[in-house]
Amino acid sequence: MEAKELLQTLSNATGVSGHEMQIADATKVAFAPLIHEARVDKLGNCIMLRRGEGKEPRVRVMLAGHMDEVGLIVTKIEDGGFLRFTMIGIDQRTLPGQEVVVHGRQDLPGIVGSKPPHLLSPADVQKAVKYSDLYIDVGLPKDEVEQLVTVGDLITMGRTFIDLKNNYAAGKAFDDRAGVVVMFETLSELAKLHHQADVYAVATVQEELGLRGAMTSAYGVQPDLAVAIDVTHGDMPGVPEYQVNPLDKGPAICTGANIHPKIYEGLTKVADEMGITYQVEVAPGATGTDAWAIQVTRAGIPTGLVSIPLRYMHTSVETLCLNDVKKAGRLLAYYIASIGEGYLEGLTW
Repeated sequence: MEAKELLQTLSNATGVSGHEMQIADATKVAFAPLIHEARVDKLGNCIMLRRGEGKEPRVRVMLAGHMDEVGLIVTKIEDGGFLRFTMIGIDQRTLPGQEVVVHGRQDLPGIVGSKPPHLLSPADVQKAVKYSDLYIDVGLPKDEVEQLVTVGDLITMGRTFIDLKNNYAAGKAFDDRAGVVVMFETLSELAKLHHQADVYAVATVQEELGLRGAMTSAYGVQPDLAVAIDVTHGDMPGVPEYQVNPLDKGPAICTGANIHPKIYEGLTKVADEMGITYQVEVAPGATGTDAWAIQVTRAGIPTGLVSIPLRYMHTSVETLCLNDVKKAGRLLAYYIASIGEGYLEGLTW
């Protein structure tokens, strides 16, 4: 399977935080030719193992990319069949006029409606639409809606993968199913190489709700070192250059207190040696990614972070360049292949 095909499959699938089962199933199927074992733990993390060739006990490397997506949850069925909702991480400014899918007893297409400007006061016309003024219309009367939808049902954006020019793509949930695709690219490249370390590729859950899956899976896997894979803000109009990373210039390798300096050094060294273009991202404290949860699990785990530049984060048209995804996979594969006997002895702060 090609990276674009897998990203399309995962992006189009449904997996709001806390309900990632469909994504876990699709991930296990895609990774099956590349791994020796796969399991889903009690929280829903999909943990996949590719064994190394070294003598036991082998170094245990954990890769982590979260598979949950932002979305909505039904909170009330109003008169007229209109649905009120609350949000999981999504940017509410982008909601008016959006197509959605309500996952009730059957999937229902719907739209997010709001008052048209003709019916607003002159003062309100100049303001952003209030969250309290938004609702979902599925085109059914209340009695029929109540037969198909209940409070607590999930809602996702009605968006499918968009293939853009120049190997760019847009869609929902690229944050962070792009990270899952990077792990796929990593294992695909590792299949062509010799590597001594055992590699645990973990598609984590509930990252958007507080890094929960990374915390529990790292505790269970007990890796010797780990690299989280996530997205970072890509360049876009109106955002200062120092706050973003340009697309199609390679993945961003993070440095800072959340990142073990030896892992940062190892990643950048491999990138330089292999001619893989990359960018440096600075995080002075906690990164807000799975890397933070992993670093402080158990007695502490040496952790790195590699990120894919992404435009329009937490919208339904997140945009990236697949060249960055492939470079990130190649970078991590060669980094893992460079880990031999004695490597852990050098992992001192």
